[in-house]
Amino acid sequence: MPFVERVFSGVQPTGNLHLGNYLGAIVNFVKMQETHNCIYCVVDMHAITQGVDVWGGPAELARNTREVTAAFIAAGIDPRKHIVFNQSQVSGHAELAWIFNCVARMGWLGRMTQFKEKAGKDRENASVGLFDYPVLMAADILLYRATHVPVGEDQKQHLELSRDIAQKFNNDFGDSIRAQGANDGLFFPLPEPLITGPATRVMSLRDGTKKMSKSDASDNSRINLTDDADTIAQKIRKAKTDPEPLPSEEKGLEARPEADNLVGIFAALAERSKAEVLREFGGGQFSSFKNALAELCVTKLAPIAGEMKRLVSDPGHIDSILNDGSDRARALAQETMNLSKDIVGFIRRR
Repeated sequence: MPFVERVFSGVQPTGNLHLGNYLGAIVNFVKMQETHNCIYCVVDMHAITQGVDVWGGPAELARNTREVTAAFIAAGIDPRKHIVFNQSQVSGHAELAWIFNCVARMGWLGRMTQFKEKAGKDRENASVGLFDYPVLMAADILLYRATHVPVGEDQKQHLELSRDIAQKFNNDFGDSIRAQGANDGLFFPLPEPLITGPATRVMSLRDGTKKMSKSDASDNSRINLTDDADTIAQKIRKAKTDPEPLPSEEKGLEARPEADNLVGIFAALAERSKAEVLREFGGGQFSSFKNALAELCVTKLAPIAGEMKRLVSDPGHIDSILNDGSDRARALAQETMNLSKDIVGFIRRR
C-alpha cells in the first residue's frame, strides 16, 4: 500500500485569529500549497474539549468556524486546488479515534504536557475530551494517511504520539494488514514534521515574554486579523518598548524581549532576516521603526481583514466551500475507514 505524499494541517476555531496565528501557521499553509498536496481542516471537534464558557457555545462555534475558513481563503489558500473543510462533517475522524483509543495507552496520554497545562491543578474536573484529544489529533492526520504535518513547538509531542499510535496499529494488526494486500505490513505511515523554515513565534505587544494570545484581557496585546488599518497602526504605535535605541546586531536583542518581538514581526512580514532589518533600522529610535512597522503591517494585513469581512458577510458561500471540501475529504476518509474496519475485523455493509 504505497503512501501518497500528503500534508494535513488543522486550526482550531476558537475566535480572534491574530498575527501570531497568521505568521506561525497560515503563511506557511499558503506557501505549502505550491509544493504539496494539502488538506486544510478547521478542527471544530477539538474546539469543544473545554467548558462551554471557554469555547463560547453553538452560535460562537459556528461563527468562529466560518471566520477561520474565511482567513484561509483571504490569506491565499485556494479551496479548488486543495481541500478545505471542517472536521465534524467527516465522521471518520470520530470513528478512527475510537479505534486508536483502543490502541493508545494511558501512560502515553499521561505524559502529554499540554493536558497538564490546560487542565491545571483541577484535573479531576477536566473533560475526558481534553485528556484524549491527542488521540483525535492522530486520527485527524492518519485518516488521510498523511505523510507530513507542519507543527509548532507545542505540538511536536502530539505528532510523536501519532507516530506511536500508527506504529502500534501496524504491529498489532500486521498479519491482517498483510492479508489486505500490504506485503510490508504497513497500513498507516509514520507522519513526519514538516519544516517550512524558521518558526515565527509572535509575542504579546504588551509583554514580550508572553506569547500573543486571544485570551489576553488586553486587546492591545495582539493584532487581530479582523482589525482595520487604523486599529493595526494604533496598536503597533502603542506596543511596549524600552528606552534604548534599536541595536545594530542581533546579539543586542537578547535581553530585550519587546525589541526582539517587534523586529521579528517586521522580519517575518517583510520576509527578511532580523539582521537585515537591524542593518536598516539599528541605532535609530523606536518611534521611526514603529512607523515603518505599522505601515508594513497595514500593507500586509489590512487586505486580509477586508477580504475576511467580505467573506463572513456571506455565510452561505463559506458553507458551500466547507461542504465541497468535506465531500472530497470524506471520499479519502471512507477508503481508510473501510480498510481499517476490515483490518480490525469489523463486519461492514458492502
